[in-house]
Amino acid sequence: MQMQERIELKTKDGVAIIGTHYKWEKGSPAVLLLHMLPETKESWDGFAKKLQSKGFGVLAIDFRGHGESDGGPDGYRSFSEDETKKSIEDARAGFLFQKNESHIPLFVVGASIGANVALQILAEEKEINGAVMLSAGIDYHGIQTLPSARAVSGHQNVYIIAAKDDIRRNGISATVMGKEIFDAVASENKHIKIFETGGHGIHLFSVYQKLEDDIIAWLQKHV
Repeated sequence: MQMQERIELKTKDGVAIIGTHYKWEKGSPAVLLLHMLPETKESWDGFAKKLQSKGFGVLAIDFRGHGESDGGPDGYRSFSEDETKKSIEDARAGFLFQKNESHIPLFVVGASIGANVALQILAEEKEINGAVMLSAGIDYHGIQTLPSARAVSGHQNVYIIAAKDDIRRNGISATVMGKEIFDAVASENKHIKIFETGGHGIHLFSVYQKLEDDIIAWLQKHV
């Protein structure tokens, strides 16, 4: 029976993080979902349920300053770069929750700033098997990807997804940044998918109906 529950996590620095746990049996693979700005954990609901139906335990969290987590729903708007960079602690709390649930292997999927955090926690937590990154950037509010890309271990897997029409305020496209991150990833276990159009982050799911299934297939391949 597929179930979901609201959970509260406490980060190392004492912040209350709220998540939706799409439960699956212990010992199954698991996915941590990290949202983009200005979205919340609910933006992942359809994809999370599809993952759950395929046998993954899933946790979608609200970053600090977003949704139901401490400082939410819109406290992030006044965050300094240093405050934003603490989002890694939110992701780490989610990772530890899934680890304690005895899920194996563990994956993380992120969009936009969530993609940057996904790569960061992949590089820092070697027990994580892989990361999927939708519209990652080189530097989102101080969360940089190139140092993390260089710190990825050889056994870890990375899947980068971007669209050419996703142009940032600095005039650089998500695909240019995605390719730069891809080239920097130290592991050979990496894949990149570039779309002509589709926009930013989870908006790609609306344009490409099969993208969710493609990501799930990639995850299953690396279980």
